[in-house]
Amino acid sequence: MSGRRPVVVALGTVDPALVTGTLGDAVEFVAQPGPDDLAAAQGAIVRADAVVDAKLLERAPRLRVVARTGVGVDLVDVEAASARGIAVVITPGSGTRAVAEGVFAHALHLVKRLAPLTRLVRDGRWAERADPAVGGAVGDLDGATLGIVGYGRIGRRVGELAGAFGMRVLAYDPLSPPPAAVDCPDLRELAAASDVLTLHVPLSEATHHLIDADLLARIRPGGILINCGRGGLLDLDAALAALESGRLGGVGLDVFDPEPPRHHPLFDHPNVVLTPHLMGLTRRSTAATFADAARGVTDVLAGRRPAALANPDWVPTAPTAEEA
Repeated sequence: MSGRRPVVVALGTVDPALVTGTLGDAVEFVAQPGPDDLAAAQGAIVRADAVVDAKLLERAPRLRVVARTGVGVDLVDVEAASARGIAVVITPGSGTRAVAEGVFAHALHLVKRLAPLTRLVRDGRWAERADPAVGGAVGDLDGATLGIVGYGRIGRRVGELAGAFGMRVLAYDPLSPPPAAVDCPDLRELAAASDVLTLHVPLSEATHHLIDADLLARIRPGGILINCGRGGLLDLDAALAALESGRLGGVGLDVFDPEPPRHHPLFDHPNVVLTPHLMGLTRRSTAATFADAARGVTDVLAGRRPAALANPDWVPTAPTAEEA
């Protein structure tokens, strides 16, 4: 390892073009690390689906920083990293606008009935557009109520976009109460008032299956449910039952538990739209989140505190002579 520049490795698939410009020439970036690279690594840039557990950390004894693209650290053992003095960098904000747009992509697809109407035109059934069950089933966002579960960066941005559609916005957040103008402190009341319900709270023991059969029984009949947050927030069996009963009018999922998901009968329902956890990974947001992750790595390696941490009690330390 002697004479080698500080090593930063990729955990998961990371395009070098997205990080090397920010990392600079002072470090060596290894996109496909072997055991020796991992043993030498002082930094790691982690894709969302990569597992960083205690066993991996044991194989990287020189590691000083793990930079996770995005904000979810479900697959990162933050406690084990903190015990080793490793900073766990996250990149909030870089995908905020992209995810919020994704919420409305799902909502519009379902409310405007794009999939069945595409099939109608494709199959030459144009005359059926006059059927009230077809044309009359096309809904509106204008005048509808949007219920936002989790009013952090993404939830707030979703609320901003909702205003452009003429929607009424209500929000529930178990961690930080939203502004009084939109605050709905009871989740059940929020569900009962919402035409579209969208999920943006972190996944924890307290929020696992937050949206269950009891909650879905209270949602406004024909309501649309969108989950671009974390897969574990939603009980898929309960969602399927609510769709089959007509209580739910549609479900949009960009996130799953686990990922990639095992097939679920919900996926086959005609009023479901599915995307593979990509709504936050547009071209622009992907470049931004990887640049932010790389910036966090360079900050830590230089002894500076990065912009955002999953373990905020971490304290910067200057690199040793061996690490410099």
